[in-house]
Amino acid sequence: MSPLNKEILRLALPSILANLTVPLVGLVDIAVAGHLDSSAAALIGGISIGSLMFDLMYWNFGFLRAGTGGMTAQAFGREDLTGCAVILRRGLRAALLAALVLLAIQWPFQKLIFLFVNCSEEVKTLALKYFYIRVWAAPATLSLMALRGWFIGMQDTFSSMLTDVVVNGVNILCSIFLALGIPGTSFRGIGFAGIAWGTIIAQYTGLLFAAAVIFLKYRTVVLSERDSGSTMLKEFFTVNRDLFIRSLCLMAVYLAFSAISARFGDTYLAMCSIMMKLMLIFSYFTDGFAFAGEALTGRFIGASDPGNLRETVKWTFIWSMGIGVLFIGIYSLAGIPMFRLMTADSTVVGAARDFIPWLAVIPLLGCPAFTWDGIYTGATATREMRDSNIGCVLAFFAVWFLGLLLVEKTGGTPIPSRVKVHLLFAAYYAHLLFRSLYQTIKYKPSILGKL
Repeated sequence: MSPLNKEILRLALPSILANLTVPLVGLVDIAVAGHLDSSAAALIGGISIGSLMFDLMYWNFGFLRAGTGGMTAQAFGREDLTGCAVILRRGLRAALLAALVLLAIQWPFQKLIFLFVNCSEEVKTLALKYFYIRVWAAPATLSLMALRGWFIGMQDTFSSMLTDVVVNGVNILCSIFLALGIPGTSFRGIGFAGIAWGTIIAQYTGLLFAAAVIFLKYRTVVLSERDSGSTMLKEFFTVNRDLFIRSLCLMAVYLAFSAISARFGDTYLAMCSIMMKLMLIFSYFTDGFAFAGEALTGRFIGASDPGNLRETVKWTFIWSMGIGVLFIGIYSLAGIPMFRLMTADSTVVGAARDFIPWLAVIPLLGCPAFTWDGIYTGATATREMRDSNIGCVLAFFAVWFLGLLLVEKTGGTPIPSRVKVHLLFAAYYAHLLFRSLYQTIKYKPSILGKL
């Protein structure tokens, strides 16, 4: 195995191991909600809409991880450790400021969300209960975004992995015990609210752990120089501005997906929510190689090394697509059993049977899109990332609305909900296809042109 492939694996494997715990959190949350009492569909819907609210809230600040990671990797490649420290401090300052804003606007934010998301009153009540508890984790959550990006940029995915394992492990345990109780004791749990409290405890535990890593491993780097106030400031804001717009575009797609699925009733909402969770499981493997590509792309651009840059892109894609082929087989053979692990509600499982083929082919489009995201982030080619995501929003809505018009004209009768759900998945796939094609076309001028 070549030294470069060994380096890719050194960076990717810790991220994959950490990412394995990420879907478990969402799966456990839904599974706990699905087994609390007989109204499983409403409880799953409450978790799904509540989680969506935080996805929308935090996606807008995804630049804290991506921007910090890409810029740090390039500074590391230039052997500019002072620059690495400056980027970390700016990222953390931005995270804390953003958290204060989010806490201040939590009430109007939830009002705005429910102008677009239509669901049953029971689901809405549960979602708000979850939201108003978990929102107080915002300072820790946003700070952890910046810290994870910085670890990746420093070519230290191991520390990022340990932080994620701590956060997600604590989250799983606390959510289960707080919601369902502790076996063998008199504590019977606090029910649905325990899922949200588990997340708060986990986020602040992870922040304390990451701070300890910084102190023990990087204190000479972080504390040795003062922020000059002007170093890389223009690039910092330009990169983060583009990534913020990109996040808004992704938010629009996922909000539309959830809002449209909520119109089909609690059963289809629960089914679509579980399907989305399962569809993204493969990405937690692929993202490990995307993070490796991000770290190495930034490093080799910073070091002005075109040969290793090209090899990094090639081998990152080879590893990523290998994972994709594996998951096509897993989804094809185990789709329904995976659904049964998520809920005991037979109506939700039954509704999923028509849509398993969508699950089986998702890696074909998702792997290229997610892998390019890592490479473009490392290159801080954020303008192209922004433009690709503007286009993917247009692709999503074009397929959805044109599909509805076509089916209405050919059918002549009201469109069944089952057909609309198929169109919804087609629209979601269209946005992934556009991202993959656009970034493939822009690779040479946008990535190689950085050298």
